[in-house]
Formats: sequence, C-alpha cells, structure tokens
Amino acid sequence: MTRTALTGEEVLAAAARLVREHGPAALTMRRLATELGTAVTSIYWHVGNRESLLDALVERTVREMGEIRPTGRTPRARVVSVARALYAALRERPQLIAMVHERGLTERMFLPAQQALVHELHAAGLRGRPAAEAVRAVQFQVVGFVLVERARERSPAQHPSEGELWDSPAAGHDPALARALAAPADPERLFTVALEALVASLLPD
Repeated sequence: MTRTALTGEEVLAAAARLVREHGPAALTMRRLATELGTAVTSIYWHVGNRESLLDALVERTVREMGEIRPTGRTPRARVVSVARALYAALRERPQLIAMVHERGLTERMFLPAQQALVHELHAAGLRGRPAAEAVRAVQFQVVGFVLVERARERSPAQHPSEGELWDSPAAGHDPALARALAAPADPERLFTVALEALVASLLPD
C-alpha cells in the first residue's frame, strides 16, 4: 500500500542511506520511492528533481559534519575527541563526502571541526601561526589516514603479502616485531596511536 504521510527529512534520510550503501548511481527517484513505499510524484513534490535531491543531500551532509562537539576534561583530550569524531564521520559516509567534494564544498564542510580545534588550542594557550599549523596538522592527519584506509581497501591482493615479507629473518633480532607486522593492521588503533603522538607533540604538558 502506498504511504501518504511523508516528510522531506524522511526522503533525505532514505536517499542518504541508499548512497552510503550503494553509491550515488543507485539513487534514482523510482528506487527511492520504492524504498519509501510512496509514489514517485511524492518524491518530486518534496525534493524536486534528482539534481535538487543531490544538492539537498550535500547540504545535509555538510550540516551533519558540523555537529562534531569536543568532549574531555583537558584541551588535549578535547582536541583528540574532535579528531576522532571527524575520523568516524568521514569513514561512515565516504560516498556522501565525495559528493560534497565534487561540489566544491569541502572547505566549508571542515570549517566547524576547524573552529572547534581552534577553540581548544586557544584554551591550551596556543595562538597565531602555531595554532593554525596545529589545526591543519590534525586535519591532515585525519583525512590522510582515511584516504590511506580507502586505498588499502581497494587495492588488489598483494603477492607477496606483508605476512610473507615479514618473516623473522626480515626483522633481525626482533621476532615479536616481525609477528606484529605480519598480522593484519588495526586501522583504528593505529589512528589513535598516531593521533595521540601528534597532539602530544603539539600540546606538550
């Protein structure tokens, strides 16, 4: 049965879900109407044509990325929390982030996170060029890590693999290191290690 009550936010939420799961090419007005159990005309009434829908999705994504809020008791902890939240948000919606980038809104999307970082850096006593460099260092760390993860996910199977390359002789007198490098990488743990080392260097005790 075709549903009658529908809001624009419900349309955008369903559209965002389709893009996250299947990519922008999967987002057609007919498929969206099927997902929502409504008529195609209802979708057009709420969001206009497909291009208008994509524009609205981009704006929604930018707003969501602006909802990052710092947590923690110290400026260093809050800087780390902003970076971790940004990292999680980027990983959750790569297809939508790509749409934002294609429309030239990447810098606007990152502005709220940058402003949150500036606030915490000021609270820690860092100002001027050092604060600006710290903001960019944290942002580049987050974005770079996400890009490396995406590249590794898309890369073909490696021959020889890390496990085959890092046998004990390759590590000299450190077999524990060889075993660790032969094991699959834990991206979240590596991100945390790298992030905390970076922030500690920017905001020493």
